[in-house]
Amino acid sequence: MSPGVRRAGAGQGAATAVQLLITLSFLPSVVEAQVTGVLDDCLCDIDSIDNFNTFKIFPKIKKLQERDYFRYYKVNLKRPCPFWAEDGHCSIKDCHVEPCPESKIPVGIKAGNSNKVFAITNNDALASLSFVELCTYYSKVANNTKELEDCEQASKLGAINSTLSNQSKEAFIDWARYDDSQDHFCELDDERSPAAQYVDLLLNPERYTGYKGSSAWRVWNSIYEENCFKPRSVYRPLNPLAPSRGEDDGESFYTWLEGLCLEKRVFYKLISGLHASINLHLCANYLLEETWGKPSWGPNIKEFKRRFDPVETKGEGPRRLKNLYFLYLIELRALSKVAPYFERSIVDLYTGNVQEDADTKTLLLNIFQDTKSFPMHFDEKSMFAGDKKGAKSLKEEFRLHFKNISRIMDCVGCDKCRLWGKLQTQGLGTALKILFSEKEIQKLPENSPSKGFQLTRQEIVALLNAFGRLSTSIRELQNFKVLLQHSRCHCI
Repeated sequence: MSPGVRRAGAGQGAATAVQLLITLSFLPSVVEAQVTGVLDDCLCDIDSIDNFNTFKIFPKIKKLQERDYFRYYKVNLKRPCPFWAEDGHCSIKDCHVEPCPESKIPVGIKAGNSNKVFAITNNDALASLSFVELCTYYSKVANNTKELEDCEQASKLGAINSTLSNQSKEAFIDWARYDDSQDHFCELDDERSPAAQYVDLLLNPERYTGYKGSSAWRVWNSIYEENCFKPRSVYRPLNPLAPSRGEDDGESFYTWLEGLCLEKRVFYKLISGLHASINLHLCANYLLEETWGKPSWGPNIKEFKRRFDPVETKGEGPRRLKNLYFLYLIELRALSKVAPYFERSIVDLYTGNVQEDADTKTLLLNIFQDTKSFPMHFDEKSMFAGDKKGAKSLKEEFRLHFKNISRIMDCVGCDKCRLWGKLQTQGLGTALKILFSEKEIQKLPENSPSKGFQLTRQEIVALLNAFGRLSTSIRELQNFKVLLQHSRCHCI
């Protein structure tokens, strides 16, 4: 080959390399390119959710989670697994959950250790107040130590005085009947159990703990295989137990999924979205190194790509992330629907600190106003809209399947994973309860106790913290997109 030809070939090669570099510099992240557009089963696009979450929701929900009312969560981490003998454990010490000493719990929260309180009083109007409503009444009437002691004593006794009027007794019976039939989507912890303890969520953040392997896989496999309306003959993508299917890459699974009714598709997407959100938290708060006993936590790009990159996950990662956005929409809709419950003057977020309680409620109501302003809400009325008998049966099946998943959370072998799994599952269960209690919420009286729709403090804390985790997940996803772009530039 002559020198001229070699020079020409070298020149062409250099030009091609330069062109490749220019192309790569403008190439969007593969994750970013595939996690975009309009979501299935609703009319909302991902970019709108990103902007709404970044500029309206995330800064406020983060502040709300730091308030005393929302940072202390009472949970029983010692309930035995009802399905199998659990032998899983964490590989690092950060799996441990440090319970909060009783002395550090605000007095107003400690007083509310039962889900409902019936005032020991002759006042008919107070006889059926929930704890949230009752303590609001006490704080506004007197707000002194004597009233706080009365409130705490009432919660401990949890009884009705024999001198109550017949009207009050009838109200109690009606309320108890409603409790028995209420649409709980979760197996709630008994907060009066000696094993239930307060946990400071800010001191026990959700992050990578090293909990993995057969124990963790068994939990998620049980959730998907036994509770997502799926026949055993249909295999989920990336399921290691699935037989070799050549070039299928999960397409047969999604063909089956699209053939389901809306309600069952929604159920699967909620679980997949929750799973994706939890995985994002672990990737964003990963143990990077530990020197001199001081751990360093931060985002792990390699772990993120392993779980979500379309190439490494054969296209499954972007689908999971889209389900995260779908779950966000469901809980966003629930918050907009439950706003009237909290907007009543009779409801307070009671800790005993009058000024902080007022500020907390103001912040919460501000968040509710934002949720109501979102223009592309999911329409829950499209669910369970068939013939009444069939819709009622399907709704009950939906509820029981989700309730079973909440029980599976007691099979998680890592304490910190169990804590956040239970909280986020209960938060989603509370959101579903809200969405399917619209009529009861619309009938709420403004200045008197509600015998119909009720939320316990445990449900309220779980609902807002669970949504806070979703908001954080979407924010962390934006961070990973930036990190992936930077890593590509450095490689170039």
